[in-house]
Amino acid sequence: MNWHELARLDRVLLRNSLRDWLIALGVTVLIVLVVRLARGIAVRRLSIIARRTSTPLDDAVVKAVQATKLWLVAVVALYFGCQHLSLPAKATVTLERLLTVAVFLQAGLWLGALLEFWINRSRTRALESDPGAATSLGALSFIGRVLLWAVVLLVALSNLGVNVTALVASLGIGGVAIALAVQNVLGDLLASLSIVIDKPFVLGDFIIVDSYMGTVEHVGLKTTRLRSLDGEQIVFANGDLIKTRLRNYKRMRERRVLFGFGVLYSTPADQLERIPQMVRTIVQAQPLTRFDRAHFKGFGASSLDFEVVYWMLDPDYNRYMDTQQAINLALVRAFAAEGIGFAYPTRSLYVEAPVKVQMHPLTPG
Repeated sequence: MNWHELARLDRVLLRNSLRDWLIALGVTVLIVLVVRLARGIAVRRLSIIARRTSTPLDDAVVKAVQATKLWLVAVVALYFGCQHLSLPAKATVTLERLLTVAVFLQAGLWLGALLEFWINRSRTRALESDPGAATSLGALSFIGRVLLWAVVLLVALSNLGVNVTALVASLGIGGVAIALAVQNVLGDLLASLSIVIDKPFVLGDFIIVDSYMGTVEHVGLKTTRLRSLDGEQIVFANGDLIKTRLRNYKRMRERRVLFGFGVLYSTPADQLERIPQMVRTIVQAQPLTRFDRAHFKGFGASSLDFEVVYWMLDPDYNRYMDTQQAINLALVRAFAAEGIGFAYPTRSLYVEAPVKVQMHPLTPG
């Protein structure tokens, strides 16, 4: 700072008395303290009311009040405190610009808190009835915040005297260069929008991607996260997900079950002929099953093989395993009652008696 600036600063300080400076400081501190106290009281009172009522309006107001930032309030308080001072025109303009930025930034925080409250509330309700809507709300939250802050920024710049039209035009040109530089990120972003719109899976679905499987627990703008059966989290880039083939087991309406078994080669033909009907009776006796077929499939290396197909009307995996267990136990009991033995790997070795060769003595000719 040179001597001219120091001299100018001295003139500004001497232009206002000590009483004026103390009044300005007192007004600034008083406004900050009053707002802080009012914010605390409002949050406590409204929180008590919100717990007693079912309307979401008071909860939204609590979130908005909690988003009030004291450092932004301090900027506003500083502006009003300085109204009692005689300041140069440049300082006054600077304070007005700071006031404009603080007001619009605080307004953006309030609106952002309300938007986040509405989206989180809608997301919680959607998880109970429509997981697909909850997935869509994740992308809607990001888009809403971007649009909100874009509008706040443009309005603030317009009030600061910036030519917004020229700025938007220049951003359009620069946006092309940015898009080329971050095309991978934008690819994942567009892929997330594709997942939200097309809904190949939603939160809570159990999917298999290549050799990985798990339950979808988060669909983000760049990645999708699964919780595997072993408990670890598996993270996929959204762009990779829409390029690969995946299986969505949550949307399975019925489960086709195929299983086989083998019986001993010593089983008589009449018993082999009765086995398919025995299996049909056992399968049809189970709840939530639809029998399809049971056949003597072929001749195995050490067994006579049968193949059975039935449908589970409930796709739940645990229920399927309970049903298959019941079928297996019923087969064991039924075969034991009929004297039919299940095959197991065996090998028979047949040894033939050696052939005796009679030797004739050579006679001289």
